[in-house]
Amino acid sequence: MRAPRILDVAEVTAYIKDLLEGDPILGDLWIRGEITNFTRSAAGHLYFSLRTASAQLRCVLFRGNARFLTFQPSNGDDVLAHGNVSVYENSGQYQLYVDVIQPQGAGLLQLQFEELRRRLELEGLFDPARKRPLPAFPRCIGVVTSPTGAVWHDIQTVLSRRYPLCELILSPSLVQGADAPASIVSALQALQLDARCDLIILARGGGSMEDLACFNDERVARAVFGCGVPVVSAVGHETDVTICDLVADLRAPTPSAAAELVAPHVRELIADLAATLERAESAAADALASARDAVDAAHARLQRRSPEAEIQRQQLMVDGQARHLQRLVDDRVRAARAGLQAGERQLALLHPLGILERGYVLVLDQATGGRVRDATALHRDQKIVLQFRDGDAGATIGQPVLTPRGLDRASSAR
Repeated sequence: MRAPRILDVAEVTAYIKDLLEGDPILGDLWIRGEITNFTRSAAGHLYFSLRTASAQLRCVLFRGNARFLTFQPSNGDDVLAHGNVSVYENSGQYQLYVDVIQPQGAGLLQLQFEELRRRLELEGLFDPARKRPLPAFPRCIGVVTSPTGAVWHDIQTVLSRRYPLCELILSPSLVQGADAPASIVSALQALQLDARCDLIILARGGGSMEDLACFNDERVARAVFGCGVPVVSAVGHETDVTICDLVADLRAPTPSAAAELVAPHVRELIADLAATLERAESAAADALASARDAVDAAHARLQRRSPEAEIQRQQLMVDGQARHLQRLVDDRVRAARAGLQAGERQLALLHPLGILERGYVLVLDQATGGRVRDATALHRDQKIVLQFRDGDAGATIGQPVLTPRGLDRASSAR
């Protein structure tokens, strides 16, 4: 027979502690109950119990977590407490080690808000990359809100003053209560079926978390996410943040601020239009001046390349060539004239008659008219002509005397 296993109290307590701390439910849970036996130690730790009509659970909230409390707990408060269940070994009692505690009404709503927020964020509904820009100049703006509240009046007032160019369409909806989520979804669908709106403002005035609970509803969040046009969420006051704010393409701190964000002011449009007109006029003037310069340059090029200009250029060239040729002709004429004059002078010097001017006489044979060059060509009784500078004289050769040149110049001519 197998001997029984015997454990001491510490071992059993440690075993139970391991079981409790290893349990996936007891290791991370929220517990609802009424605070009783509340005490605060000198060290700042909070000790209390959570009870219902039929049960009670010891709890401890250590100082490190207690300093983050947003309210002062006390006996009789209905709260939600978050923590893990374990065993306090010295007393052998199991208890809840609390890290967060909230009033039950708001706490439950906050818990639901955080859970939905975490789930939708994982699905990508809050991704900034999917958020669409608003149209710069919307022609038609849809508004989902209560027709009887101040929000609709405020949006109309702001847009009629800032941007009266657009049309406003109210899609009335409940904005509080159990039926509000379905009403908001229907109002969004109605505007999309109408198909005139460039964007939609989903708006409500301020209120408590319970009042704004419909804007933390998953149905409304998915309707905003699936809307075919950009959605601006303007729910509550500036400090209020809802699931719709996170899903919408743009969050406005208040409904009036939403009306200012969705459209420009007409004064800005007028100023932009004036500036655009000024830039257009300046650009047109610059373009005109540039075109005029281009035309002038083209005209100058055409003038330079025109037939008239080409004729003028060719005429100048011809005139230049003519002057050049004239200079060449003149130079050659002068050279020829100078050569001719030199030849004339030389001919004058060499001409036979030229020596007559110096006292010489030409002897011509009267019969032939030829010049007698040599004395040996003469014979007795030969008729000759003596040609002087100023006339001729006849003569007859007597007995020629043949003597050396220069020694005997006499002849028997008579």
